[in-house]
Amino acid sequence: MGIDEDKRATLRRFAAVGAASPLTRLAGDDSVEGSSEVRDAITGYLATTPGAHFSKLRDDLKLGTGETQHHLRTLLEDGAVESVRDGDYKRFYPAGQFSAFEQRALGYLRRDTPRGMVVELLRNPDATGSDLADALDVSPATVSKYAAQLEDAGMLSRTDGYAVERPETLVTLLVRYADSFDANAVDFAGDAADLLSYDP
Repeated sequence: MGIDEDKRATLRRFAAVGAASPLTRLAGDDSVEGSSEVRDAITGYLATTPGAHFSKLRDDLKLGTGETQHHLRTLLEDGAVESVRDGDYKRFYPAGQFSAFEQRALGYLRRDTPRGMVVELLRNPDATGSDLADALDVSPATVSKYAAQLEDAGMLSRTDGYAVERPETLVTLLVRYADSFDANAVDFAGDAADLLSYDP
């Protein structure tokens, strides 16, 4: 009983956001009780947590695996949601709201170490690989590995040390979705929120 009530409260919270999306209404099959509420919740969740992968979405919304698969498939087919393969993950976004670069960036910002590197470099553009390793409590090899990936994604330049590419876009993504990342991102957003406004 407690679990069901907790799940319902979670779904209602995100459904209130998702219900505002006209795309949600495109999804049919409301013959199953609660179907519309679950899809509204998924849409609302992705509006606040774009780039979430399947397991995170399922767990945060307290849904079953089959239930999540069914409703995501309906939303994908009806064009309310889109997905992008990101290594071992499939990440989900509200349809038509983010460029390919923004989707890649959000995928990396959803990973602790790459996000930490970006935030540290935005705070301290002169940070070295060793500085980043110390700040994030990871090995220099880990920093180097992710730096190469971030460079391939167009988020970082390694021509002369480390330099964040397209910083305005990354700052705005971090600010707008700070609450869906971690406390460090929230702290950064508190300092940077007045720098830019972002409306994808």
